[in-house]
Amino acid sequence: MIVKVLAAETDLTSATNVSLATVVRLVNNSGSIDVVTRKTSGGATIGSFTLTANSVTFAEKDATDTFEGGATILAAKVEYNIS
Repeated sequence: MIVKVLAAETDLTSATNVSLATVVRLVNNSGSIDVVTRKTSGGATIGSFTLTANSVTFAEKDATDTFEGGATILAAKVEYNIS
């Protein structure tokens, strides 16, 4: 997989649309699991998932949707190409 970074990385301490991203790279840089929650721009919860300790994943969302989790979860707007 090839990843192109499109914006500066931020943490998920509070709800953020991650620079209006539709694809987000998420990193949990702690030794503990954490939950990532996806919400609409109006704050309604769409869903959530557990991000395991010291892991990386990618998630898609609508541009105005937000993610929130903890201070140890880092998020960056990216695009990817699976070759």
